[in-house]
Amino acid sequence: MTAAVSPGLLATEAPRFPALRVCGLAGSSFKPEHLRAILDEGKQRGFFEVHAENYMGAGGPPHRALEAVRRDHPISLHGVCMSIGGSEPLDKTHLARFRALVERYEPALVSEHLAWSTHQATYFNDLLPLPYTDATLSRVCDHINQVQDAIWRPLLLENPSTYLAFTESTMKETEFIGRVAERTECGLLLDINNVFVSAINHGFSAVDYLSDFPLARVGEIHLAGHAEQTDDEGDLLLIDSHDRPVADAVWKLYEIIIGRCGPVPTLIEWDSNIPDWSVLKAEAAAAQAILDRHQRDVRHAAA
Repeated sequence: MTAAVSPGLLATEAPRFPALRVCGLAGSSFKPEHLRAILDEGKQRGFFEVHAENYMGAGGPPHRALEAVRRDHPISLHGVCMSIGGSEPLDKTHLARFRALVERYEPALVSEHLAWSTHQATYFNDLLPLPYTDATLSRVCDHINQVQDAIWRPLLLENPSTYLAFTESTMKETEFIGRVAERTECGLLLDINNVFVSAINHGFSAVDYLSDFPLARVGEIHLAGHAEQTDDEGDLLLIDSHDRPVADAVWKLYEIIIGRCGPVPTLIEWDSNIPDWSVLKAEAAAAQAILDRHQRDVRHAAA
């Protein structure tokens, strides 16, 4: 991707919102039901993430709420319907709306999923897995380049949580993701809960997966809760449900990764069974404590 300056973000134009740092900060999903509590607390340390598709209308209450939060906080814009891995061309209308949101809110981070979710005119309410082949690699890279050319900045690509694997895959997921990042110069969003869910479901080591992951490309980390079920054979099956606190095992993996990567911006995802703001805030505070402890340890080691 060739670096360029978006006509909508020319240096001669005053930014609509303040440029706020996000490195070393923990944040949480922004939910409209928490707006009053967030505004009552005033400017806070941290950032908020929103799903792009919830703000693709021209105005109304969703935008008024997001504008109120964005005035004092950095935001992360997280897409869920681009269908980066789909076999068909990207939806040009959807991509244009996505670009408009990037220009409107000047997010600190912009991300999408390594998944597909469309077939012809049908949208599925799922992020579906891909076979890791050379053909898929070319398609994913083409789509990422289209997105990056549209938004004039690198995209962060999120690793998936999966419940099945394709026999036709010719490379490991970590190799596939690394090759995508190398070809497109995109960044990566490392979802540690997704790694843990997939590791349990497929019977591999989450630690080994993370050792193979291209950590130098990681620009954001996601943490979330998962649900436990059993499959038809009675074996444990984890579901990436985003409806409860982060599991202890995921916190342990997170500490390992922060030790290797440094203070990467970290987001607590919580998308259903939404708790009171105090609960979500406490989860983000736990991540912030780990980030802060790492930074103190680095400073002490350098002293």
